[in-house]
Amino acid sequence: MILKRNQLLILIKLVFNELNWLKLKGKIKKIKLLVMDVDGVLTDGKLYIDNEGNLMKSFNVKDGLGLKLLMENKVKIAFFSGGSGGATEKRAETLKIDYCQVGIKNKFTALSNLQKKLSLTKEETAYIGDDINDIPVKKIVNIFFAPKDASNYVLRMCDAILTNSGGNGAIRELSERILSFKGSLTDIEKKGWLERND
Repeated sequence: MILKRNQLLILIKLVFNELNWLKLKGKIKKIKLLVMDVDGVLTDGKLYIDNEGNLMKSFNVKDGLGLKLLMENKVKIAFFSGGSGGATEKRAETLKIDYCQVGIKNKFTALSNLQKKLSLTKEETAYIGDDINDIPVKKIVNIFFAPKDASNYVLRMCDAILTNSGGNGAIRELSERILSFKGSLTDIEKKGWLERND
């Protein structure tokens, strides 16, 4: 079967993306703190507002389990959001995320302060974001990840692009990649999961 030109280009892009991930293996193994933007990363970026003005967001349960697996394997998780409204805080509470900051104007300062509080270095910190307000943190993280539907600005400057979109499994994919490089995924696959999947 002969591949069409578009199929061949997609295949080449996927191969290069996987090679890029392999080059990052050493850096990924050092991750002790994963900080993530919320809207467009943990969610699909859509905001739902009912007729009483209540704000709702949609979160992916598979992403939630991925975060639990990371925390179980000693990776600290932080949610950073420029927005507010309660949904982010509720999701953090459900997943038992220790570090949830909303209404952030300057993510660079917020992340720098969190690193100091946790006594963690740039080399131990990774970030995943999807838009231009996330770009300033690149200077103080070892790896900057992006979901595949991030803004073009972020896609051009990030270190690795996930194959899933924000709110649609990007965080689960990233969790599995991190755990795989840290050597924990095989054990998890054999044992399965016995706790709640929120």
